[in-house]
Amino acid sequence: MNRACILVFSLVLMLPIVALAQHSADAPAPSPGAVPVEAKQFDFLLGQWELQVHPKVSSLVAMIHGAPKLAGTWKAWRVLDGLGIEDEIRIVDGSGNPISLTRALRIYAKTDARWKVSGVDAYRARFSEASGQLQGGEMRFEGHSTDAEGKPEITRTRYYDISADSFHMQQDRSADNGQTWEEGVLTIDAKRTAASATP
Repeated sequence: MNRACILVFSLVLMLPIVALAQHSADAPAPSPGAVPVEAKQFDFLLGQWELQVHPKVSSLVAMIHGAPKLAGTWKAWRVLDGLGIEDEIRIVDGSGNPISLTRALRIYAKTDARWKVSGVDAYRARFSEASGQLQGGEMRFEGHSTDAEGKPEITRTRYYDISADSFHMQQDRSADNGQTWEEGVLTIDAKRTAASATP
């Protein structure tokens, strides 16, 4: 398996794939049906999407092997009485061979005024977590995970150019605790194929 595919495996795992906000003992439980308005900020993701996936490759790798042609699907549906969104991303190579399968849970933590994401890379049994918020029409997240070699990484991810039928996602990563960043390590172009999805 080439280095670009391994990079995609580790980056997809780190997509903001949201952790459940822990409920403190002194915080009252929300009343049934009391979904905060912010819990609708990720509604653009609901439905089914066709993906074009672009991992960043070095010019030497691209000269030798060419840029990898990766595609995929992303589907998302509402869960937890409307308080959260669960989603699944499947990425395949140009021949249709599975590269990555990631499942995530996203929930808006009203007490933190942030989205929490928890995800699992099913093929590698690796977990990631991230948190973020809506800023200037973009969803922006910071996350923690491990790379393909088990080393800790920090990611920052943004969803931008969001419309009813498309969005883009870019992920940057840092292997030195945020001192330096490699930008655009993974980009995804998403086009809607259906307005709703089920697990």
